[in-house]
Amino acid sequence: MTTVLLVDDNPKYLKDALPHYGYEVHTAQDGVQALKILEHNNFDIILLDVMMPNMNGWDTLKEIRKNVATKDVPVIMITAVDEEQKMIAGLKNGADDYIIKPFLLQNLLARMEAVLRRTRRSSREVLPKDLPFVSDERFEALTAREKEVLKMAAKGANNKEIAEKLVLSEVTVKSHMNSIFKKLKVTNRTQAVLLAIQMDLIEN
Repeated sequence: MTTVLLVDDNPKYLKDALPHYGYEVHTAQDGVQALKILEHNNFDIILLDVMMPNMNGWDTLKEIRKNVATKDVPVIMITAVDEEQKMIAGLKNGADDYIIKPFLLQNLLARMEAVLRRTRRSSREVLPKDLPFVSDERFEALTAREKEVLKMAAKGANNKEIAEKLVLSEVTVKSHMNSIFKKLKVTNRTQAVLLAIQMDLIEN
């Protein structure tokens, strides 16, 4: 199993989602904690958020590349700041790739596999494992609005952000999410997103 160090002060979504695609995920809340973990553990790839407390992603990346034991571990930067010059600087400092928030899970998976393939650490295709919560039953069709809500959830948006973007109340968004869970026969948004991706229920 490919091991991932996810360095992010809000890791829940990816921590829950990536194991369904064959990744063993370990987390660190900031760069300081990540460097301590890297002293005693080896990883196949690092997902490194840029905006974090205590030590940001760029400074953490520099320290990773200085260390003989970690200098060759592939790193994908995750940032909400779409600033070309900073991205170029990050690549010069040793980042293997970067992805801008919000992003669809499929896009991150494809980038991870591409980086792993380039570094010859993985030759497998990124295909979801059989999801344990998926059954052979037919699902009730989602409405256009429910698909909009689910697509934003797939990008990591919370109920408040979805409500603001779609000009809805948070109560309405929660109602849509509950309807989605019921129709897809899942119990949480991570399962809903993974199932929607696997069944092409939402567009890229």
